[in-house]
Amino acid sequence: MKAAGEQSLRFLVEKWLAPVSSRPVRVTEFSRTRADGTRYVRVETSSPDGMRALFFFRHNDGCWCVFPPTVDRPRRYPDRFAAEAA
Repeated sequence: MKAAGEQSLRFLVEKWLAPVSSRPVRVTEFSRTRADGTRYVRVETSSPDGMRALFFFRHNDGCWCVFPPTVDRPRRYPDRFAAEAA
């Protein structure tokens, strides 16, 4: 299990974007997704190679990740269940 600080937004921004004091990080967007209301933040910084930006998503356990949380959707297997019920 990871320490709580290893999934904080600050930790992940430093890990993925490696900001330096001469090139600060800026939050350029924060909102919720339309589909399920997941919180997200878009963070930008510049580098010698150009502008870099990443989206970070807040998961239900309070951790931030670079991938959105999975949506639990019911699985449908109508043919299999119909055959078992008969």
